Amino acid sequence: MPSSASEWLRLYYAENERRVAAVFFAGGFLFDLVTTGRIDSWLVIGQQLVYLAVVMLALTQMVLEEGAPPRELAGAPALKRWYFEYRTAALHFLLGSLLSLYAIFFFKSSSLFASFGFLAVLVALLLANELPRFRSLGLSFKFALLGLCWLSFFAYVIPILAGSVGTGVFLLSMLAGCLPFAAVALRVPAARRRILVPMGSVLAGFLALYFFRLIPPVPLSIPFIGVYHGVERSADVYVLSHERPWWRFWQNGDQHFTAQPGDKVHVYFRVFSPTRFSDQVLMRWYRKDGRWALQDTIPIRIVGGRDAGFRGYGIKTNYLPGHWKVQVETVDGREIGRVYFDLEISEPVPRSFERETDG
Repeated sequence: MPSSASEWLRLYYAENERRVAAVFFAGGFLFDLVTTGRIDSWLVIGQQLVYLAVVMLALTQMVLEEGAPPRELAGAPALKRWYFEYRTAALHFLLGSLLSLYAIFFFKSSSLFASFGFLAVLVALLLANELPRFRSLGLSFKFALLGLCWLSFFAYVIPILAGSVGTGVFLLSMLAGCLPFAAVALRVPAARRRILVPMGSVLAGFLALYFFRLIPPVPLSIPFIGVYHGVERSADVYVLSHERPWWRFWQNGDQHFTAQPGDKVHVYFRVFSPTRFSDQVLMRWYRKDGRWALQDTIPIRIVGGRDAGFRGYGIKTNYLPGHWKVQVETVDGREIGRVYFDLEISEPVPRSFERETDG
């Protein structure tokens, strides 16, 4: 029988390493759900840098140890013993935390339809990391996961620093994400192939997803978008007019839009962007006539820093009845958010609008 709690924990971990690693991986995901702040928080960014550096150093050390005699830990300081005994579990926790954080960030930065491919890859990797077949790949698979984390990190940090998004900014972020791997490969030439091949594969996948417009446009996100009969600004508050019945509580404004002669369709949205961010987004109006046909494009300049997001809207005065959607996109064609609505024309009849405010 174990003589102490610490000895019992060591025995349990040795017998159930895979189960403990899965718990730590899930723990990293839950930890981020609870603690994640603003995407441009320097505290959040610094925390990620620490996690990324620790995982990189630990994996590099594990590569260097391969083929070496087992490490003798008897008589070593307690902290050193704990590090080597629970290093694998710690790596699972940190990778789980990072991947879940990027899944949250990228999910917020686009509609589910637009970001589904990239999110599916992230979720698949989260699950694959616990499958025996992928675990048997060893350090190569972990380096691939770490490569994904570095690229995801710089994919949103570089736009924050640049104050804009676009193809040039994205390519610069990919270059920055490769630099840590290049530095380690130079220091450990014997393991260069095992480090650079996984990273190269992840980079190729990232670039392919970007040019198919499946990489969400982090750090931008749309927390709110809706369809209204009127949008008026009063001081620092927007007054939104609609005639949505109470039971359609899940919709924003008049997503079933009944237009009378002279009515204008207003689509109001909020775009979150980091402090000192200044860029342009495109509001694209589509009508379904067998397929979605582009009807209009409205450019809108946004500035960042406001917690609730930059407020803007577009107006459509010429329209036909039918199914419509409005997409807000970056200038490089990546979707940030969308809203669908049905439009019908009616004869003039008395009506009253509900008014809500958005400050």
